[in-house]
Amino acid sequence: MLMRGTIACISSKIQQVSSIKQVEQAQAVITKAGLYNIPSIISKLITFASLSPSGSLMHAQAIFQETTMDNPFICNTMIRAYSKSVLPIKAVYVYNHMHTINIDSDNYTFNFVLKACARALWCMQEDVNFDGFGIACKGSEIHCTVLKMGLLHVDQYIQNSLLHLYRQCGLLGPARRVFDEMTERTVSSWNIMVSAYDLVNDFGSADNLISLMPIKNVASFNTLIARYVRLGDIKAAKRVFREMPERDSVSWNSIIAGYVKVKDYNGALEIFHEMQTANVEATEVTITSILGTCAEMGALHIGRKIHESLKEREYTIEGYLGCALVDMYAKCGNLSCAWDVFNELKMKHVSCWNAMIVGLAVHGYCEEALELFAAMEMRHEEVEPNRVTFIGVLIACSHKGLVEEGREYFSRMIKEYKLMPDIKHYGCMVDLLSRWGLLIEAYHMIKTMPFDANSVLWRTLIGACKVHGNVELAEECFQQLAKLDALRDGDYVLLSNIYAEAERWDNVEQVRNQMIGNKVPKKLGSSHIEMK
Repeated sequence: MLMRGTIACISSKIQQVSSIKQVEQAQAVITKAGLYNIPSIISKLITFASLSPSGSLMHAQAIFQETTMDNPFICNTMIRAYSKSVLPIKAVYVYNHMHTINIDSDNYTFNFVLKACARALWCMQEDVNFDGFGIACKGSEIHCTVLKMGLLHVDQYIQNSLLHLYRQCGLLGPARRVFDEMTERTVSSWNIMVSAYDLVNDFGSADNLISLMPIKNVASFNTLIARYVRLGDIKAAKRVFREMPERDSVSWNSIIAGYVKVKDYNGALEIFHEMQTANVEATEVTITSILGTCAEMGALHIGRKIHESLKEREYTIEGYLGCALVDMYAKCGNLSCAWDVFNELKMKHVSCWNAMIVGLAVHGYCEEALELFAAMEMRHEEVEPNRVTFIGVLIACSHKGLVEEGREYFSRMIKEYKLMPDIKHYGCMVDLLSRWGLLIEAYHMIKTMPFDANSVLWRTLIGACKVHGNVELAEECFQQLAKLDALRDGDYVLLSNIYAEAERWDNVEQVRNQMIGNKVPKKLGSSHIEMK
């Protein structure tokens, strides 16, 4: 009786926790009372830590791992939390763990893990090492399981989650079969199927479904906005947005994302201001988009105000929001704040590591960037470098003049991480070699690339030719730019200056006359500053 009273009292106290510090205090109390493995108590701690905006999923994971990990409700809670996080694949790991130790799954389990699979595909779509096929197979496996258990045709949430997963996989056939076999379709079902057609650019089928929809809601209009945003047609997206009978936060987020996509950052900030005026509460997605806008515009004061507002509300900064803050501070040149945010993050997605590494490299903190990359490699079980990571690493090598190290990283990228370099990686290597006088090697790299060089590479090399006085190679670069039909006024002036430094005055006059003959105007220099 005393034990029951103690459990009831502690359970009541736990329901009132509002911060991770209070969770830790509660942990101390229940440990002292010997109640650490009572599911009803631990589940409340894990639920708050994993799902509350003031919680910490990393802390929830630590508590979870200290339990026997065999309670269905607790496992479902962790799957649900991971399905919303930057590491949704961990939800699949918990689901697999449940089956390994024969914990019964229910409709909540399947709904959450299907959402996690869909989110994993979305989160990792740019990572060439990510096994998208494996996720699709896992989804099909779960599909078979829920069919066998008789849950598919009686649970609309599972049906919609499965439909959404197949949409994310681009598997239109299985998605349509699930849709056609649904005994009762919700508005969400119609919207998901419409967006599935949109995703493969089958707009005819999408519009046909829209015409057949028995009822439309705000999400139906959001689906149309998402279509136009993906196509980069911001005018059409804005027209739908203005004509909507009502809007939700997704509507505002979508139109802001549209402006960001077409790089109309002022437009994005104007819509954000309009959203605030309309008293619509900004979500994490909204804030992440606006921080991205601040990063591109260098609007540090706006980004800092947003950060201060989050801290005043004691909002837990994790996931993509944390990454957006790191990226904003780094791109605005405030590496101290970027580093502070980075270190405070408990769960770091690869994009967060990339933002910090690239930020350090671009601003000349090359040794720190390479040290951070080494620290990233040591945590290979949690995160693995991708293409963007190596761009940051190669930039660091270029700025520091680490030629041998640059060659080594370039080689490791291919051999160790199985990442085939694209033109940006070759550009970094050409910049590295060119800066430090290895012009012939840089030229050879350009000529032996598995794809055609662009004007950026040739301009990088011709700029180095001026620094190191290589007239013949500069002429070759100029001819290559001419073949690309990419000659600009600066290219003529640069070659003319190279000839002048070599005292080849006839060639100087020839280039100047060629510039006049081709009617290439010399543009005036200009600078941009931000006012108010």
